[in-house]
Amino acid sequence: MGKGFFQVPVAVNEPIKGYAPGSPEREEVLKQYKEYYNGSVDVPLYIGSEEIKTGNTKPMSPPHDHKQIVGQYHLAEKSHVTKAIDNALDSREAWANLAWEQRAAIFLKAAELIAGPYRAKINAATMIAQSKTIHQAEIDAACEFIDFLRFNVEYMSEIYQEQPDSAEGIWNRVEYRPLEGFIYAITPFNFTAIAGNLPASAAMMGNVVVWKPSDSQVFSAKIIVDIFKEAGLPDGVINVIYGDPQMVTETVLASPDFAGLHFTGSTFVFKELWKQIGNNIHTYKTYPKIVGETGGKDFILAHKSANPQQVATAILRGAFEFQGQKCSAASRVYLPKSISDDVLERLKADLKTINTPGSPEDMSNFVTAVIHEGSFDKLAKYIDEAKEASDAEIIAGGNYDKSKGYFIEPTVILTTDPKYTTMETELFGPVVTIYVYEDANWAETLKLVDSTSEYALTGAVISKDRYAIEEATLALQNCAGNFYINDKPTGAVVGQQPFGGARASGTNDKAGSAQNLLRWVSPRLIKETFVTPVDYRYPFLG
Repeated sequence: MGKGFFQVPVAVNEPIKGYAPGSPEREEVLKQYKEYYNGSVDVPLYIGSEEIKTGNTKPMSPPHDHKQIVGQYHLAEKSHVTKAIDNALDSREAWANLAWEQRAAIFLKAAELIAGPYRAKINAATMIAQSKTIHQAEIDAACEFIDFLRFNVEYMSEIYQEQPDSAEGIWNRVEYRPLEGFIYAITPFNFTAIAGNLPASAAMMGNVVVWKPSDSQVFSAKIIVDIFKEAGLPDGVINVIYGDPQMVTETVLASPDFAGLHFTGSTFVFKELWKQIGNNIHTYKTYPKIVGETGGKDFILAHKSANPQQVATAILRGAFEFQGQKCSAASRVYLPKSISDDVLERLKADLKTINTPGSPEDMSNFVTAVIHEGSFDKLAKYIDEAKEASDAEIIAGGNYDKSKGYFIEPTVILTTDPKYTTMETELFGPVVTIYVYEDANWAETLKLVDSTSEYALTGAVISKDRYAIEEATLALQNCAGNFYINDKPTGAVVGQQPFGGARASGTNDKAGSAQNLLRWVSPRLIKETFVTPVDYRYPFLG
């Protein structure tokens, strides 16, 4: 029972460490990296108070050195999924009834643990599991995750304070109850922060969760579990399982107590999940909340007034950071003819200064490996097709090698066809396709950008002309949930740029904002009348 109106610590964005040569944070993370790389971790299922080792395991290897085994994780059978659901439901009442400030304290402590004693651990694990450079690991696994936890606590307190007006003689108040049942969280490989936030944001609002991390992110997911446990998260609130996605999902979605889906991943999978939920709708005790952030075919549109070096930098950073494996990564670019040669020469010159893709342990590397062999093979196929195409050519990169790691060289395709396959298809790798348009066709190009892709996640316009910026902002309002002016289309910061897109890119519920947290509550209005009427007659009756 609450005993006060509590003011939570003001949320501020976690400062990003530089990891310069000789810095203590660089030495600490490299030491931790070596320890993990040369070790062998055995990752169990986390169900209630149990750490279950089924004996049915899969190995874990760094994408940049796929012959190196750094551990294994245990796969669930259907009985384990059912057990996870049961443990979540058994934990629900106590967790939902816990005072909100006690829940807040757990996640604020988790943020402090990440900022301090777990920083090198979660960054090193992300470098190994997902082949992120130290900079990409730092802005994701450390800073963004910390920001999610801190800002969500602040948003939670603001939500609880939002109350209706009361007329004379009555008191209206709203309770923001957790959903009745459990939440199913499915998280992607590419962001450790997202992997932690999807189950945590729902749990913070009083919900219990069954969480299935990506098979390619289990190593760093274990560190998230370690952090939550040390922060004091009660057993059963977040249950963690790995295994066959179809079996796990069918078991979860068959439960009458399924109350919500928090998902980040592919558009196809999300649509299939939505369809399954619809087919099972008569099974459920309540209408499930469905929240998803999926794919993108994100664009950079340059105007003739743009600074060529700024455009080249936006392309390189937007397309090739973390090997283009961000759902916000720049994947298609539209250049005006008058500055196109200048932009492309600058881009190619900058690319020549980037090392051949290699291990993130070598901190001179800007790019490392793509996540697994399936991704590598898909990207290699599109690169080979471009090499043979009559309406496309590779003007930078185009090499690849998977003998040691899944390395794809940053690749730039130039096409004469604005609907060329790699202008439309999500690739999720270090490949960007560029189309050059006539300067006079600016208005037509705006329509082309809007109509080319089924997605609507991120996009950017680069221009010095304010009239052109306004025209693009209006014309492209529906094709990017996060729209950037004079910047790359990546790098949303929690508390500053709430993230999400529409169309085939998801439900646009804006992770890192109060809008997302509101999806995980079911408000109850309570009206209390102080002097209850005793006569049914109204004045109009005379």
